[in-house]
Formats: sequence, structure tokens, C-alpha cells
Amino acid sequence: MPLVPSMRLVLLALAPLALGIGAVLDPALFRFALAADAALALVALVDALLARGRSISVKRESTPVLSVGRANPIRLRLESTARRPLEVAVTDDCPPEISALDLPRRVRLPPGGQATVVYHLRPRRRGLIHLGDHHVRYPSPLRLWQRQLRLPARDTLRVYPDVTAVREYELLARKSRESLLVRAIPLRGGENEFERLREHGPDDAYRDIDWKATARRGRLIVREYQQERNQTLICLLDCGRLMTAESDGLLQLDHAINTVLMLAHVAARAGDQVGLLAFDAQVRLYLAPQGGRRLAQRFARATYDLQPSLVESDFEGAFATLGRRWRKRALVALFTQVIDDVSAQSVLRQVRGVRERHLPLCVLFRDPDLDALAEPPGGLQGGATGDLYVGAAAAEAIGWRGRLVRDLQASRALVLHVPPRQMTPAVINRYLRIKAQRLL
Repeated sequence: MPLVPSMRLVLLALAPLALGIGAVLDPALFRFALAADAALALVALVDALLARGRSISVKRESTPVLSVGRANPIRLRLESTARRPLEVAVTDDCPPEISALDLPRRVRLPPGGQATVVYHLRPRRRGLIHLGDHHVRYPSPLRLWQRQLRLPARDTLRVYPDVTAVREYELLARKSRESLLVRAIPLRGGENEFERLREHGPDDAYRDIDWKATARRGRLIVREYQQERNQTLICLLDCGRLMTAESDGLLQLDHAINTVLMLAHVAARAGDQVGLLAFDAQVRLYLAPQGGRRLAQRFARATYDLQPSLVESDFEGAFATLGRRWRKRALVALFTQVIDDVSAQSVLRQVRGVRERHLPLCVLFRDPDLDALAEPPGGLQGGATGDLYVGAAAAEAIGWRGRLVRDLQASRALVLHVPPRQMTPAVINRYLRIKAQRLL
């Protein structure tokens, strides 16, 4: 029976100890020390016997799908069979790739009562995860012991890309407030085809006001015109070794997948079709362009266990596969990280080759840590010699990346060079601008 001595038992044990020390000076105290030891041992044994049996049961409840990088709630339902109130501490076995927040949790259970505690899991990797046993601890009736139990449990959950952001966008989109999430300027279509009436926003043109509807409703109402629909967007997702770098607690591949999910959702709402091609040294996933309201969920299911590989990415093979699988004009968005001349030249060749048929958009990760290194602490005057060398190396790397961006732009490609945290709003904003400017 796993019992842990409580602080109360330790403090009570100091009394016989003090008598034992006194018995060294006065032998008459020896019998009192033995009596105190025996009494304490007897009381502790009785308390341990009263704590026998399993008085707690735990049931875990959670959604079968978690979002990577998000605090996902997990509920534990505790039920007591004891005839006395229990102060229970509970925790769970979690795999190392998951941060368990709010654990351990403490709760007070009434006699024969129930309680629910909620803690949060923040997964750092996608794929299958296994949650293990429950561990509970509660005091014995006299509080001389802490009863510690391991309750067997096993739950298998799936960690998906960040679908929470897609749900938030959908809720905002129903209120015509999408820009609150993606921080992008909603660019509406030209005066081609009337779509709907909605309330006037700060970015709406004066000429779009529908004065008859405004007079009827007593507030400013504008006409919204839909953009050209049934266009095609294909996302090329680099899963090579450079996408294993971490930023803000997530792999760069996870940042890219989260952006792709949001982009697919926004494009599907705009009536476009979206496809996906993931590759490293070979093509690992291809989803033909489709539309529909559940497109983001389809992408999430397909990519939930897609992990980066420690291999060099084959850009030629990926673009060759794209050329065989899809021949119609499309917006081709390449999500990648390039830090050497070999990969840079390969990307440049593929962009130049695809430009005649498709509209290429290169999404490159900007490294915030590298930008910070380029600014030595204290500036040029106050920085140490080592800091100056590090800053110079960082500035050289930043300059090389700037030349790559200019070369891609000279090849008539659209380029986004943004930090991972800003990638989703930047990509959504560029997509909306491409639609508004009819570049496809």
C-alpha cells in the first residue's frame, strides 16, 4: 500500500526523538521515550489501516483531436467513495513532447461526491500521442499519511495542425470581421457581380454605399461585389531538413502548415480550389485542387502526421511532379527555407521555369533571432569584440537573403519574407491582393 509520511507525522515524531535525546542525560526518561514511540507507531499503524482501499476513481475526457501549439483543455472527473471529505491532488502521465499546464491540480471532494478539474496540454509536435495513467494523492483519516495511487489509463489522441484559428476565422467571417484575426485588409472584388449587402466598415469606399438600403435600416449599408471565382491555388510545402528549425515553440513546418490551412479555408470561402504538394527528397503527399467548406479539415487530416525529414529537399522533382499533375494556370505558393547557394539556385531555376504557366509566390521564413544578432548589445561602440563579429556574420547572412529575394522578384515571382509569427496574416493579405488585382 503506497503511503507517504505527511508533515504532521514528521512533526509528531520529534516528540519521541526529544525524549530519546533527554534520556541520554536522564535515564529515567528512557521508558517515556519508548512509550511515546510505541504510541506514535500504533496510531500511525491504525491510520494506515484506515486508509486502505481505493477511495478515488478518475475518468479522463477530451476531444479526440488537439491543435498543435495551442492550450487544449483536458477534463478529469473524480469520484470519491469515502465517507469523509478528501483533499485530492491529481496529475497525469504525459509524453515529453507535450507541455502539461496547470498540473498537478488540487480539488476537495465531499463524502461520496464528485468533482471536475480541467488542465491544458500544449503539444509541440503533430501526430499520435498517448496519455498514460492518473496519479492521485490524498490524506489518511488522521492525516499522518498521504495515500498515493496510480490509476491505469490510456488514451490515444491525434495532434492536428492549428485548426482553432480556422474556427475563429469562420466565426469572424460570419460577422464580416475577418480582418480582426488575419490583420489583413479585406479587398473586395470589382463591380462585376453583386454578392450581398452588409454594414459599412472603415475600409469601404464611399461609392459602395447603398442609399436605399441605408434609408430602410437606418444605418450605413454597402454593396459587396464578389471577385472572380473558380481559380486554382496549389501550395508546395517543403518538408526537408531546414524546416526542422524551431521558432516560437513550433517547427517551421508547423508554422507553414497552419498558414496553409488558413489559406485553404479563406480560398475555399472565396470559391477557389486549393491543392497541396508536400515534398522533401521525394513527393510525400499530393492532394489535387478541390473546393468546398470542409477543405481545411481535409488538409488537416492529411497533414496531421506529416513530419520534416533530415534530408535535402528536391525542388526539381517537386516542380516536375506539379507539371505532370496539374497543367492549368494556378497560383503556386512555395513554403520553404533557403540558407545556401545550391538550394537558392535550385529555387530560382524552378521559379523561372514555372513562371510562363503559373503565378509563383515564394514564402520564405525570416529568422527573428538572426535579426537580433545583427544588432549587437550596446551598438557598435558599446558591444564586445565577439558581439561585433557575430553581428557582422548575421548582417552578411541577412544581406545574402535580401539578394535572394531580389533575384526571385527579378524572375517575376511574388515573394514574402516574413517571420513565422506574421506568416499567416501576410500570406492571406497577399492572396486577397492577388485576387483583387486579377493577377491570375
